[in-house]
Amino acid sequence: MSTDTTASVSTHILDTSVGRPAEGVAITLAARSGFDASWVALGGSATDADGRCKDLPALPEGTTHVRLDFETEAYFSKKQAEAQQDAPRVRDSGAFFPEVTITFAVNPGEHYHVPLLLNPFGYSVYRGS
Repeated sequence: MSTDTTASVSTHILDTSVGRPAEGVAITLAARSGFDASWVALGGSATDADGRCKDLPALPEGTTHVRLDFETEAYFSKKQAEAQQDAPRVRDSGAFFPEVTITFAVNPGEHYHVPLLLNPFGYSVYRGS
């Protein structure tokens, strides 16, 4: 939850290759307080069955930039293994992007919802509501 002196962040992932939420994707959150400042790792979580990550750590006061790191390789490896159990001749669909890092600027008092639209060979991100 944002306050007058801090921003807040939420995210979710939609796997556009199947039109469903991406469950079990590990996400880490880092922040910095200025363009030249060092990144501080704040912790992380993983997406739930709805592709949402509802328990990201709070941002510290003075945060100006946020970085979300999505670990997509394990998600696609698991998905590929499940597909091969059902259809062993399925074409290799491993992740071209083993991780996705999104960096964005924040202002105190605002909430930032950053959805990731993901497939094995591409991704898109935007500021949601």
